[in-house]
Amino acid sequence: MPTKDMTTDNGSIVRQALAALIATGDVDALAPSLSDDFVHHRPDATRTKAEWLAAVRAAFVPLAGMQVEIRHVLADGDHVVMHSRRRLPGAGPEIAVVDIWRLDGGLIAEAWEIIEPVSEASAHLTWWEPADH
Repeated sequence: MPTKDMTTDNGSIVRQALAALIATGDVDALAPSLSDDFVHHRPDATRTKAEWLAAVRAAFVPLAGMQVEIRHVLADGDHVVMHSRRRLPGAGPEIAVVDIWRLDGGLIAEAWEIIEPVSEASAHLTWWEPADH
């Protein structure tokens, strides 16, 4: 079982890596925090380290000025979960994001991400409603 210090350190590693990225938009500053075999998972795609960094780099052009509010960071062993709300630049929508990060040897080895526009949240709950029979 990991020690409390290791868990705290993993949370700090993720916070520092993302804070630097958000503050500066410098994707290259994020690369050293990722393991060479890093994998990024989303419901629509799985990307390697190089593919994900390229996607983040491309996204940061239209997202310059995005506001990020980190609501929760929970660390447990080698996993860190982060919940954030993000407001896209201009009249862009507010989105809710949940990231799960797995660390290995002080580096981010794997990430899972779910993104949902806040304005669409209630529409996505329709599958919970009982079907009419």
